[in-house]
Amino acid sequence: MQRKTINTVIVLGICSILSILVIQAFWINSTLKAQETNINIQAKQDSLQLRQFHEQVKVALRNVTEEISTYIADSSDLYGRVKQVSTNYYQVDINEDLHPYYLEQLLKREFYDQNITQSFQYGIYDCFNDSIVFGNIIRYSTEKYYEPISDTVAGITSPNLDWDQEDGHYFTVFFPNVTPISLANYPRSRSPWMYLIAIVAFILLFFAYSIRVIIRQKRLSEVKTDFINNMTHELKTPISTIALSSETILREDLSQDKERLERYASIIYKENKRLENQVERVLNVAKLDKEELKLSKSVFSLHEILEEAKDNFEFNQLKDKGQISLELNARKDEVFADEVHITNVIFNLLDNAIKYCEVNPDIHIVTNNYNQGVALKITDNGIGMKKEDQRMIFDKFYRVPTGNLHNVKGFGLGLYYVKLIVEQHGGSIKVNSNLGEGTTFTIFLPFK
Repeated sequence: MQRKTINTVIVLGICSILSILVIQAFWINSTLKAQETNINIQAKQDSLQLRQFHEQVKVALRNVTEEISTYIADSSDLYGRVKQVSTNYYQVDINEDLHPYYLEQLLKREFYDQNITQSFQYGIYDCFNDSIVFGNIIRYSTEKYYEPISDTVAGITSPNLDWDQEDGHYFTVFFPNVTPISLANYPRSRSPWMYLIAIVAFILLFFAYSIRVIIRQKRLSEVKTDFINNMTHELKTPISTIALSSETILREDLSQDKERLERYASIIYKENKRLENQVERVLNVAKLDKEELKLSKSVFSLHEILEEAKDNFEFNQLKDKGQISLELNARKDEVFADEVHITNVIFNLLDNAIKYCEVNPDIHIVTNNYNQGVALKITDNGIGMKKEDQRMIFDKFYRVPTGNLHNVKGFGLGLYYVKLIVEQHGGSIKVNSNLGEGTTFTIFLPFK
């Protein structure tokens, strides 16, 4: 996938998210307005009902006052006696002695006639003592209409109640279930903005993850393309060399020139071996990916492997153009591991140290015992690498970019293979490098 295509996908994704945000914001705004409108309508309806309730209560209380008053010349004398102290609290002035049972029966009758279906509490007060003389709570129910809230003797008003209070100046009626109209009391649904934020967060996470996957797939595609090109070149070189040497042997009569014949045969053998090693390396990595590689573990000396590797590289690759120094400090160097694969790990690291060096290689190998195992440190004076490359050098097919230079051959499988083998043995590998200052690989292998 080209970079232009990825940019187009990102732009289209952002436009889609913005479109969703605009539509959701418009919908939420419309929903909130509709909710506020419904609440206002409901509040007006409740306000009308409450006003109607107040009128019904006043009519009922005036009727009660007229019934109990004995010194009223005409109905105009009742004006001002019924007072609404608050939304659910009423006071009625009287001048007569009033029995609680009589008052209770009058209130029940008048409230029933006025279709008032609210529970209420009445009380008879003495203004001289500024205290309640008698009070009771009457509950309304659809089955029994009006009944005391308590069915005990203390909660029932009896007609035989001994009543000797003659200073009753007013009585009150309180409706506990009637509350003032307030917009804050109306239930509102949870803010839809919270849902929008959750949806947007989910979409952004999904979008970011998708872009990350696309970029990784693009990078993987580029790495695989580079791997195929490198592998083609790496395989083509020994094949061409073998073909050329074989053609020379077939075309020319070398039976009399034994030295040339042996040289061409040696070239064919070495290139075939090289070809075999390259194919084997790819197959080993494929087996590791499928977890089909079986390790043949045994106890062996890591120092002996390092000394053999030193001798091999100094003889075949370094000769007089560099050096490998050993500092074998580990007192216990025997590990339980696969000797072949651990040897391949060391050879891979030493091979990289030589390949990625622009001067005479100077490689220093140090071993130490640490935390029930052996720590192996390989330091070189090569070209080093950037920090961002250090995070990816153990990825399959990844190779450190070298611009237009292709003087370093490989598949990008060496360090990937190294890391997998080390981890298969329960160990770990770390890299520390600075560009132009060399690289240090540190491997830890446990004893068991």
